[in-house]
Amino acid sequence: MQLNRKQLVLLALLTLVWGFNWPVMKLGVTDFPPLTFRSLCLWLGLPVVVAVMVTRKLPFKVSRQDYREVFWLAMTNLVIWNVLIILAIKYLSSGRSAILGYTMPIFSALLGAWFFGTRLRLRNWIGVAAAALGVGLLLWNEMANLSGQPLAVLGALAAAATWAYGTQLMRNTRLVVPTLTLAFWMMLITALTMTVLCVALEYPQWQMPSGRTWFAIAYNAVLVFGFAQAVWLTLARTLPPIASTLSVMMIPILGVFSGALGLGEQLHWQDWTAVGLMVVSMVSVLAPSRAMAKA
Repeated sequence: MQLNRKQLVLLALLTLVWGFNWPVMKLGVTDFPPLTFRSLCLWLGLPVVVAVMVTRKLPFKVSRQDYREVFWLAMTNLVIWNVLIILAIKYLSSGRSAILGYTMPIFSALLGAWFFGTRLRLRNWIGVAAAALGVGLLLWNEMANLSGQPLAVLGALAAAATWAYGTQLMRNTRLVVPTLTLAFWMMLITALTMTVLCVALEYPQWQMPSGRTWFAIAYNAVLVFGFAQAVWLTLARTLPPIASTLSVMMIPILGVFSGALGLGEQLHWQDWTAVGLMVVSMVSVLAPSRAMAKA
């Protein structure tokens, strides 16, 4: 379950990009239709992925027998997640949306143990428990507000659970295509699906994006979909699910504090306590075991 130096660097960059993206997304959807916002991000992010693939001379072709698996990987990892979480963040604070979204590692660990035969050691269960307690603390002072938006809360939790299942599928996939090729087709399927939804549901709300909305779109297109999405899929395919999921638990913490600094969202003592719990969660999977240290 140990990360090498390259994986640690990628994880650090992924944490920064995704962590700061929560207030950026909130900024983008405040005065703009959320599904349309996400669709624009995807369509503008796809050329970035294509440019990297062409530069690295990676194939675009996927075998016909793999179409079905690629479709379900796209649905569980990107389509349902993007639809539900962008609708939720419209009605919730960016920090609390991040917390709800990053219940994903908890769902992933439980799904892996129950349905995918993943064997978790005691310290891994401690990490899951610490992450769950951290999420509970961060939601403590939000229960009154969240109770007014039950559908948004349920949507964010459903998005997290679906993404967790998709992460397990990514880890267990037998596809031999490069990760960037897989990312391209998954993003294309997601972009097409969200375009249909935004035309059907948001066409009367369409307007020219403001300057801050364009900033949020550009951030998501280049950094989130052009870079971070491919990094995440790479980690999900190469690391055990418990390591890849709990190792990103600093992202909601960064989302909470960047939302407080950038958008003026209020912090409580539970936020600070949760930082320590998330660190415990990360250490539970990233710290070398005694046997490995001895080796």
